[in-house]
Amino acid sequence: MEQWAHEASLVPVETWPLLRHRMAAHRVRPWGFERVMARHPEYVAAVREAVRARGPLSAEELPHPEGTARRLDSDWYGTVPRAVLEAGFGRGELAVARRRRNLAREYDLAERIVPAEHLEVVPTPDEARRALLAAAARALGVATARDLADYWRMRPAEAAPRLAELVEVGTLRPARVEGWREPAFLHAGARLPRRVRAAALLSPFDPLIWFRPRALRLFGLEYRLEIYVPAARRRWGYYVLPFLLGDRVVARVDLRADRAAGRLRVLSAHLEPGAQAEEAAPALAAELRLMAGWLDLGAIAVARRGALAGPLAAAVRRGPGR
Repeated sequence: MEQWAHEASLVPVETWPLLRHRMAAHRVRPWGFERVMARHPEYVAAVREAVRARGPLSAEELPHPEGTARRLDSDWYGTVPRAVLEAGFGRGELAVARRRRNLAREYDLAERIVPAEHLEVVPTPDEARRALLAAAARALGVATARDLADYWRMRPAEAAPRLAELVEVGTLRPARVEGWREPAFLHAGARLPRRVRAAALLSPFDPLIWFRPRALRLFGLEYRLEIYVPAARRRWGYYVLPFLLGDRVVARVDLRADRAAGRLRVLSAHLEPGAQAEEAAPALAAELRLMAGWLDLGAIAVARRGALAGPLAAAVRRGPGR
């Protein structure tokens, strides 16, 4: 289900009670929107009642408060109804029931979405932090204290005593990694695989690369999401996805879904230092075919920008198994 983790994320439903203390302290977005809600308490109550009576509902099905504009200028949330629904979602009063084809969320009361066995569990904040940090350690394998804390956007000062407790009970083991300046932790259940068979385009928000200092330490990947950088100053592109192959990041591509033309456009394709085009191009082409199919796009078009563009275009033209 959806809830705030490192950012708005999909999390296992079992995680819901572990995030309760975060929901209780949730800061409404956009910043300062609490003042709008405070001026219109009757509207906030009416939104909740509409969800209770008619839910699941999307923001477009709700009116906005009298005396205010519907749109929130220059804000990602877009409208006042959406921001009110998002406030209830962040506080755990509402949950996301599903998404529409245009990706708009439909919200319902949390008690109608979250199974009772999770809704009724109320751990203490420290119990929840221990469980969250243990989950982060299972996901990351070996990690520094900052790595583990940032997995859930926890403050390092909050994480430190809980990590010490997890070491004391044997959930985590202290570790050192050659070349790392900071001490590390290894989950007691971590196992080193004989081989990593991975091929994945990584979202900029993927936990594998979300904490940029860790991505640099592990993969030598200097990565910045450039959507807010003026076009003339972008180094890689607007929405660039690194490509993981095995246990290395071997390339990065700037992608755009051109729905009018039915094409997945590769605006640029760059090879990472030390990677080989003859290995990266066919594997990346296969992954792009999967993405194009998922997006219901019939073709892939590769622009001639970046050192990998030529080999990638050739691999796309060859098609699978040829």
